Formats: sequence, C-alpha cells, structure tokens
Amino acid sequence: METVTIKVDEELKRRMDAVEENWSAYLRDAIRKRIDEEQRRKAAERLLKDLRASPKKVPSGFINARIREARET
Repeated sequence: METVTIKVDEELKRRMDAVEENWSAYLRDAIRKRIDEEQRRKAAERLLKDLRASPKKVPSGFINARIREARET
C-alpha cells in the first residue's frame, strides 16, 4: 500500500480521538466512493455527448411500449 498523509488542526484531531473509528479505513472508503462517483459522472457525460452527437431519434411510441412491456413482466 502507498501512504497518503493529511494534516488536521488540533481541534479536529482532538474530536477525532473522541470517536472510536479506524480513520484510515474510513478515509480509504470515502476516497473510493468519491472516485467511483467521479467515474460514473464522467461515463454519464460521455454517454450524453454520444447521444447528442448521434442523429438517431427514438421512434414514436417506443418509450410507451417499453414501459407497458416492463409493467407486464
């Protein structure tokens, strides 16, 4: 594993010490979640860009048909 260091002020450190938490594990998880969120955001942006660039249109009635189909299953 690599090492990442953060600095916190004395008050925050005191408050952290008052809470029983594995801060390293907590921060690793928070970083993973943030990276996943950013990757999903970028994927959505790429998808929207591709959809906007595409001249294709959704056929009339397609969405309603898919909704009915989903309700029936």
